[in-house]
Amino acid sequence: MIIQYVLAVVALLLFLGVFSSKLSSQFNVPILLMFLGVGMLAGSDGLGGIEFSDASAANYLGTVAMAFILYSGGLDTNFRSIKSVLGYGTLLASAGVLLTAILLGIGVTFVLGCDWKWGMLLGAVVSSTDAAAVFAILRSKSVSLQGRLQPLLELESGSNDPMAAFLTVFMIGIIQNPETSYWSIFPAFFGKMSIGIVWGYLVGRAGAWLYTKLKLDYEGLYFVLGISLVLFAYGIAECIYGNGFMACYVCGLTMGNLRFNYKKGLVRFSDGVGWLMQVMLFLVLGLLVFPKQLPGIAISGFILALLLMFVARPAAVLLCMIRSPYSMRERLLISWVGLRGAAPIVFATFPLLAGIENAGLLFNLVFFIVIASVLIQGRTLMPFARLLKLDKPLNDKVRAPIELEETDTLNSKMFEFEIPPDAPFVNKTLAEMKLPPGVLVLLLRRNNHFILARGNTRLEAGDGMLMMGDINEMTRIAAEYFPNSDFE
Repeated sequence: MIIQYVLAVVALLLFLGVFSSKLSSQFNVPILLMFLGVGMLAGSDGLGGIEFSDASAANYLGTVAMAFILYSGGLDTNFRSIKSVLGYGTLLASAGVLLTAILLGIGVTFVLGCDWKWGMLLGAVVSSTDAAAVFAILRSKSVSLQGRLQPLLELESGSNDPMAAFLTVFMIGIIQNPETSYWSIFPAFFGKMSIGIVWGYLVGRAGAWLYTKLKLDYEGLYFVLGISLVLFAYGIAECIYGNGFMACYVCGLTMGNLRFNYKKGLVRFSDGVGWLMQVMLFLVLGLLVFPKQLPGIAISGFILALLLMFVARPAAVLLCMIRSPYSMRERLLISWVGLRGAAPIVFATFPLLAGIENAGLLFNLVFFIVIASVLIQGRTLMPFARLLKLDKPLNDKVRAPIELEETDTLNSKMFEFEIPPDAPFVNKTLAEMKLPPGVLVLLLRRNNHFILARGNTRLEAGDGMLMMGDINEMTRIAAEYFPNSDFE
């Protein structure tokens, strides 16, 4: 095929993938399925007739895509928001994933009558969750989750993919080398995860330092530097026998909670790259599957999906959260939001690449389980959260028309404070608030509209005050006037 036709087809697929995101909210279908659907329609069994069966290419693309997606997720995570749920989030992302894999693996062995090692491999492949799909569904309905549920799920979904990848590779090793000791999983796990965490932290610290100290002549090169940090974090971590996915997530998490030049630009750029990777990944995985093969495994796949949703995931969550401060209603919702996403389908290419027996069957089963999970859990999530009375309105603010990019030439910070109803300066003018000279009120947000702030502007409860000022002065303002804000 001539290059111009290839580029035109790629552009068309990307456009359809982006456009499908709008349709997903209209039809209450998770965006994951829309992307996969575009890929399947373009595949050999669909309308496009594109022949694609290269598992190695899909595996390589999936690995790179997951690295950037995890980095972007970590970069956008506020450590302060997840600090209170760090213990249980980590437990769910490690022991919870392991328990889910074991319980589902047992079910696979009995349902399919296969070798238990093969069953455990399938369990490992689908053991991680994709709460990003959950939040996409919630955002489309303009709702959120109460209390500590949102940060807990954010932490779990961002950090449990490395554990699932580790279990998948470990079980492939067990199948290929039966003499391998099963107990070696524990030292291998702690070794690889520890190396990944430490290396990711070091790369993140070094990256923030480079952004601050380097004086590049072209701003675009700072984003190239961001790409190199992701690849460096993953590649070197794997070379020194660490977990590259964990290194990417920790690298992003570390940088996201440090101050450095061009941070906001990097966050936005990384978010765009992450979405590009997701669209490409889902399209390629959709091309890789052959829909005509799915009806043959529909019954088995549906039974396994039900076991995952109603037995393995809930049991793992309840066991991990024994004696936790979370109520039973919260535990039930956590159990139900374990949607499967792109990661299991990517991990299902590992057995294909390793030449594991019946790897094609495993891939199709995983694909079916993911689709069933997203369809069933995705469409019932909102009614279930509402039934448990754990939903709340989403505070989705319109983006401010101005933004401050941090550089080393200005020791200031911009932040929007929301005026609480009990604030002593409610119904008073801005001048009567008597802010220090080092702080400037740029705009007031009122009913999602922005107005210019003047001295005689009267402040109302719920107003958002977009302020800029010296970091020390802003810290004092936050403590004195807005003690419940998340300013840091």
